[in-house]
Amino acid sequence: MRPALSIRDMVVSFSGFRALDTVSLDVAPGESFGIVGESGSGKSTLLRAVAGLNLFESGTLAVHGRSFTGKRRDPEFYRTIQMVFQDPYGSLHPRQTVDKLLLEPLAIHGFADIDARIARALDEVGLGSGFRFRFSHQLSGGQRQRIAIARALIVEPKILLLDEPTSALDASIQAEILNLLEQARRDRNLTFVMVSHDLAVISHMCERLAVMRDGAVVEQLKVDNLRRREFSTDYTRELLTASEGFTRD
Repeated sequence: MRPALSIRDMVVSFSGFRALDTVSLDVAPGESFGIVGESGSGKSTLLRAVAGLNLFESGTLAVHGRSFTGKRRDPEFYRTIQMVFQDPYGSLHPRQTVDKLLLEPLAIHGFADIDARIARALDEVGLGSGFRFRFSHQLSGGQRQRIAIARALIVEPKILLLDEPTSALDASIQAEILNLLEQARRDRNLTFVMVSHDLAVISHMCERLAVMRDGAVVEQLKVDNLRRREFSTDYTRELLTASEGFTRD
């Protein structure tokens, strides 16, 4: 089966610092794939390079078999791949209503039936039509993230990139957002690539994962192997220990 997303030897540098060092991975259609690692390991840089927000200077990117370079001008690419960011307070324009936030991507991509699509998008993320003409500053963090998810889903993408989508939210809200995302993946047969520092979140949401350190992938494994502690690097063991908390031993 052709991968939904195929990355080969991707390199991203900032002012001479190599933030991504020949990263390669494949994600199958309909798969939920996790990327973990400590802060500064290159997780978000990789996601942003795939999304076209960071340019990659060498390597290849293929989406459903179609190759793309660092600069992407094809609107079809941005319909195929959408991204949900970590900070629901920073990713929504504070002076735009929810209606405007959802209308803009529909207008860019030439969708018809605007009203019906906006109503359906709000319903899908568990918000009613009463939220349509509110401003983002009138919403809670969880509600803002639901709007961000609706904005990503409204153009009917095939791949969703998730950059720590719950880390800025209260613990009581995190599970609701994760369940919402998982339901959307099943309903739409989406492919997920999820970045997180939290192995518990990745274990809950994903089937496979890549472990990153210093801009490189040091290991790829199935979540089932992670749960059975069947991994090959000490770094993965250290991440797992850190996520489980420290013991006196």
